[in-house]
Amino acid sequence: MSQAEQSTEQSIHQTIEVTLPIDGMTCAACAARIEKNVAKLAGVESVNVNLASERARVVLNGSSTWKDVVEKIEKSGYSVPTREVDLNITGMTCAACSARIEKVVGRIEAVQTASVNLASEKAHIVYLPGLIQEEDLIRAVEKAGYGATLASETAAAEEKKRKEQAYHRDVLKFWGSVVLTLPLVIQMFVMLFGGSAFMPNWVSWILATPVQFYVGWRFYKGAYHSLRGGAANMDVLVALGTSVAYLYSAVLTILGRPDVYFDSAATVVTLIFMGKLLESRAKAKSSSAIESLAKLGAKVAHVIRDGEEVDVEVEQLHVGDIVRVRPGEKVPSDGTILEGSSSIDESFLTGESKPVSKEKGDTVVGAAVNQSGVFTMQIAKVGKDTALAQVIRLVDQAQGSKAPVQRLADKISGIFVPIVLGIAVITLLLWGFFVGWTAALIAAVAVLVIACPCSLGLATPTAIMVGTGLGAESGILIKGGEHLENAHKVTTLVLDKTGTVTVGKPSVTDVWVAPESSEDDMVRMAAALEAQSEHPLGAAVIAYAANLHWAIPETKGVQAVPGKGIIGTVNNMTVRVGNRRWLLETGITQFPDDILAQYENMGKTAVLVASENRLLGIIAMADTIKPDAEKTVRELISMGIDVWMITGDNERTASAVAASVGITKVIAGVMPEDKASKVQELRKAGQVVAMVGDGINDAPALAAADIGIAMGTGADVALDAADIALMHGNMHGVVEAIRLSKATMRKIRQNLFWAFFYNVLGIPLAALGILSPIIAGAAMAMSSVSVVSNSLLLRRLNLGKEV
Repeated sequence: MSQAEQSTEQSIHQTIEVTLPIDGMTCAACAARIEKNVAKLAGVESVNVNLASERARVVLNGSSTWKDVVEKIEKSGYSVPTREVDLNITGMTCAACSARIEKVVGRIEAVQTASVNLASEKAHIVYLPGLIQEEDLIRAVEKAGYGATLASETAAAEEKKRKEQAYHRDVLKFWGSVVLTLPLVIQMFVMLFGGSAFMPNWVSWILATPVQFYVGWRFYKGAYHSLRGGAANMDVLVALGTSVAYLYSAVLTILGRPDVYFDSAATVVTLIFMGKLLESRAKAKSSSAIESLAKLGAKVAHVIRDGEEVDVEVEQLHVGDIVRVRPGEKVPSDGTILEGSSSIDESFLTGESKPVSKEKGDTVVGAAVNQSGVFTMQIAKVGKDTALAQVIRLVDQAQGSKAPVQRLADKISGIFVPIVLGIAVITLLLWGFFVGWTAALIAAVAVLVIACPCSLGLATPTAIMVGTGLGAESGILIKGGEHLENAHKVTTLVLDKTGTVTVGKPSVTDVWVAPESSEDDMVRMAAALEAQSEHPLGAAVIAYAANLHWAIPETKGVQAVPGKGIIGTVNNMTVRVGNRRWLLETGITQFPDDILAQYENMGKTAVLVASENRLLGIIAMADTIKPDAEKTVRELISMGIDVWMITGDNERTASAVAASVGITKVIAGVMPEDKASKVQELRKAGQVVAMVGDGINDAPALAAADIGIAMGTGADVALDAADIALMHGNMHGVVEAIRLSKATMRKIRQNLFWAFFYNVLGIPLAALGILSPIIAGAAMAMSSVSVVSNSLLLRRLNLGKEV
């Protein structure tokens, strides 16, 4: 097979994920229709359309492209909006330069047009968001040999501005509709109380016409696109119901009949239009978390170049730049402190308001606030690689995801509208044959108007959006709606010891030296090996040797043995530092059992040091238990959760630590590779298991659990494997995450109950003629608003208190 064929073969099987914005959705039936149509494409592994965030997330395996997805969405009757961005270009000298940039940028997938103006030194690019970012465009220009910076606001800001402008136009349209509808409503009430009509029918006709076809055009447009896509949605119900009332009234006016229903048609359109406005406003609030996070980043950085300080925009920073940060300023990007020290407020990331002390060599994150001293730092990450960008991306993905509980609502919404149309026809026929066709028309219109599945479609995603946003503000990153839902089901919680229950920074407390050995030699050999390790116990040994100012000898062939210890050559001797079980395997059998028992009963970790086949001594270390550990365990138990602790440490030490925080179930002496199997055993016993850890050796167990919770102070691989990441080191974040899940699920159940209850109660009342079309229209509009507003009440949740 040729290289080109191999490349093609690889691309065919490559899995890609695209997130596309969608315009034109009005209810859950729209989302269900798009999902159904896109899922028919070859190579679509999964498709998830979120009505609240108005986005579609599609996973493709290469058989179909994003262009096929866009085409299928548009054929379904909806649109995928593009975005525009302007770039300032530097380095161009002639027309060939501008042509070169246009060619390079134009070749990027998802770029529709690229126009470069040599005179103004600007590039105007139209692209499809979700597939590429502004950074990708800038990098492409730079790769072509030119400079590029953003000349406009970010795409998110432009998108927000576009939606705000559309919203303000709709507000003006609504008030125009109110002015035209008000005389019709006043006349209706006058006639209800025995008065006579004060407007001729032709005046009512004139007032109702712009409301029906100008204000209500969005419903006709949505109905057309929906029917063209092969399905019926809320717009079909509204357009059909109001059009029947309007046209019937027009015919009666021409025939000279007095009983017309222009007031009903106009009022229903106005009320439902108002409901859509309120819904849009509430939905915007539910997604405010991402907007708040995006505003946190610094705008300007003080870069030191050739000994001078130059102010540049943060977007122009590169990895390796040296930056000075003054008191009160935001850290421009992620990096490492080179000179100076300060207190840094990282509350945006961790949820902790207490500033953190930082010194030379410590890492700092972009958007954190420098509280006191001046320091210089070296930039390590920029753009989408920074901690802030990753948090925004995780929250964005979570808010666009679906919880399993939403599947029922989606299935019902998909078949809801056809059923309602059938009920409306039956209502029309029964009332027509047994009562009269005028009454039949009113009842059928009321059925069509009241039966909108909007509230069903918004019940879950709005609560998920608010819940994940609230979590992010408190330093709890939940990576998807399914994880937020599953967390409330947890029955068993497994805690890793080191770094989770304890601080993870042990210190040496005792040293026992074997006969004919010296403490100096033993500690220096142990420190020499541990200097090649990243284990927290090793750091304690090194710190102990450093405090005594002992020189650390050179080592060779150092190798870590997971779950056992570390081995290497020091002064031409094979030295091992590890646990008793490992040394037994190597043939060492003589141990001071009484000393070991004493250390372990005190909750200390004993590390044995051996040279060749001789025990040199024991170094005992103790790790400080986290201040909130006991409170956290107590609250978890009060929530009915079974708490376990799992550790590779010995039984005595593990039991002592567990007892001090109130944990009675301990699994000790577990090898890293066995942690996952222990979690699986609990799951097989019928438990819903959450695993909490922070180290590299916790990653398999985190992935094996129903819910993996990683402490943000730990290793990146643990964070990647987890479903929930706590961006601080506090154990109480585990309780807060579960409480947030419970509160969110409570809101979802409330929303679904009222959405179902509304339709189950409203449709029969409308069919029986008890509800008029006007009351039905008001109820339909308010149902969606009430669901979104109920979700927004989640923002009142104080994660530090019981809920």
